[in-house]
Amino acid sequence: MARTIVVTSGKGGVGKTMVTANLGVCLSELGSKVLLIDADTGLRNLDLMLGLENRIVFNCFDFLDGKCTIEQTLVRDKQTDGDLLLLSLTRGKDDREITEDEIENIVSQISGKFDYILVDSPAGIEEGFKIAIKTADEALVVITPELASIRDADKVIGLLLAKNIKQENINLIINRVRPEMVQRNNMISVDDIVDILSTNIIGVIPDDKNIIISTNRGEPIVKDRGKSLISQSLKDIGRRLKGEDIPFLDLEANWIKRLFFKRQRA
Repeated sequence: MARTIVVTSGKGGVGKTMVTANLGVCLSELGSKVLLIDADTGLRNLDLMLGLENRIVFNCFDFLDGKCTIEQTLVRDKQTDGDLLLLSLTRGKDDREITEDEIENIVSQISGKFDYILVDSPAGIEEGFKIAIKTADEALVVITPELASIRDADKVIGLLLAKNIKQENINLIINRVRPEMVQRNNMISVDDIVDILSTNIIGVIPDDKNIIISTNRGEPIVKDRGKSLISQSLKDIGRRLKGEDIPFLDLEANWIKRLFFKRQRA
């Protein structure tokens, strides 16, 4: 049976879909069979992140209505050197939305075919969130170093615990960290965030403008053959999910190093 992990946050715009897409690529290239489920039925973007927006032929409702098999709803990512597929929970033509029972039915039928199922949750804590967490037994809570994001994450963690996802199965991913702002006390530090939320941390991702280029091209940034910090950070999270003991990158030291070389060139 697959490990089913919901990627959530509460607040929108923190990078959940970026994290889901890139972790899917990382895990598949590490040898795992991975299914990504886009649970944002109204504003799907996971297909764009992977460059698969023109390859979706059948959706979950076609399967539920008996028009196709479950395998026909899955879209394979051919750019990845691994086993990575996408399932979109796009609304039907009659604006029909999937129910909790229906998503449970779908996941139960395909769980045995994968090692990991990553569910990209929509923003907020309404019905879409409830559907996204329905089948999950683990959670990755993506936040940014902002008070609004931290407050929303605290609320989400409480809801995950109420849903009986164990505390040890809930992990934080802190996205868009800018060490220079932390140094100047203009951004909340990673240590302070962990203290506030009292939750395990599995990854810290630096802010990087190249993520915009990556997203627009439909190419997950972990496919970058260079050694960018953001790519390495995401790959490290994938390896930690698989149980490897990977030390965290020293983002502050790397920022100081880049600053030094920038001054040297000047």
